[in-house]
Amino acid sequence: MITLESDQQLKELTENESVILLFSADWCPDCRVIEPFLPELEENYSDWRFVYVDRDQFIHVCAEHDIFGIPSFLAVRDGEEVGRFVSKDRKSKEEIEAFLTKVSS
Repeated sequence: MITLESDQQLKELTENESVILLFSADWCPDCRVIEPFLPELEENYSDWRFVYVDRDQFIHVCAEHDIFGIPSFLAVRDGEEVGRFVSKDRKSKEEIEAFLTKVSS
């Protein structure tokens, strides 16, 4: 997983690749719960490029995409949103896999 570093990088990634944006923050306990199985999800859904978006650093991006809870996922392909798994609730591995399967089909 790469870490988003700039608005320009976000623009390039979302226009040119199929990306899963993971909105998260270091202080978020529910975000820490999903970290152990993220590498496995990246491997199983290798058609997607996974991008960590720090909610605090990119709060304007969260606002633009109506991301008000973390962890949250946004799937973008060819510059268009194709799916979202957005809420303030803790997410299980199974729920995330179901989302990734849905946006991959």
